[in-house]
Amino acid sequence: MSEKVIVAREIPDAGLRILREAGHEVITLSDASQPPPSHGDLFSALPGAAALLTTVTEKIDAGVLGAAGRRLRIVSNMAVGYDNIDVEAATQRGITVTNTPGVLDETTADTAFMLLLAAARRLGEGERLLRAGEWHAWGPKQLVGPDVWGKTLGIVGLGRIGEAVARRARGFGMKILYHARSEKPGAEAELQAERSELEDLLRDSDFVSIHTPLNEGTRHLIGARELSLMGESAVLVNTSRGPVVDEAALADALAEGTIFAAGLDVYEEEPKVHPKLMELDNVVLAPHIGSASIETRDKMASVAAENVVAALRGETPPNAVNS
Repeated sequence: MSEKVIVAREIPDAGLRILREAGHEVITLSDASQPPPSHGDLFSALPGAAALLTTVTEKIDAGVLGAAGRRLRIVSNMAVGYDNIDVEAATQRGITVTNTPGVLDETTADTAFMLLLAAARRLGEGERLLRAGEWHAWGPKQLVGPDVWGKTLGIVGLGRIGEAVARRARGFGMKILYHARSEKPGAEAELQAERSELEDLLRDSDFVSIHTPLNEGTRHLIGARELSLMGESAVLVNTSRGPVVDEAALADALAEGTIFAAGLDVYEEEPKVHPKLMELDNVVLAPHIGSASIETRDKMASVAAENVVAALRGETPPNAVNS
């Protein structure tokens, strides 16, 4: 049976093809060159839809879910995180919420380690210097930063992505500390990782990489006090969710030299970035590209579409996060 499927933003053809081959009517609200659809756009498009395929940029609250009407059976989020969706409201309406776990771990880990290296070795600052025509010669004290090899990496949240980052760090001879709600004996054995309380991890790590989901317990997990525990040569990396870090406190810490540098791929109020961060040389800023490889975005789109197709067949989608 053909159903109406709303795709909030244009996704790779790999996903669209799955939806169309299943015989569904696919309506895409905004193409790749346009901003995300507004609440008004969603309210107008959703009545009569059986499925909504979203990305992290759409806020799907109780109002949006209510506007869809009784036919809506699934909200399929093309992301691992789903803090942009009111899961409780969806559950109350009998709407399944799904995500795309397991397909972007390695690519996001690549991004985290890229930011770690770039922040430590001042790559962004160096490129700006060169492009401005202000690099005149090699200098013995020019753009020096801390070594990565052999240092200590603290990982906050040792899930699949955190473990993938740890594997990369082992290739750099790094000692691995981790903070998580529960022990990870498999990771401890494979990666020689040591579990640590957050405060101890921050004090003892040369680099800290955040990989925890966003919830009320992790919002502003890293604030002014936590940053003050890190050393003046320490580097903070965040590829999880922006609000896990107090952005204003981070900007102050970077400006004051409380920590050496930071590498960020996510922000508290995306696409806005704290203006003070924009002025600082010792922070590398990426526009939420953690999963942005060709192969991974194709996989994410395919998994999101497969979740939709399963739900519309009356099956339990493979990646449901509620019941």
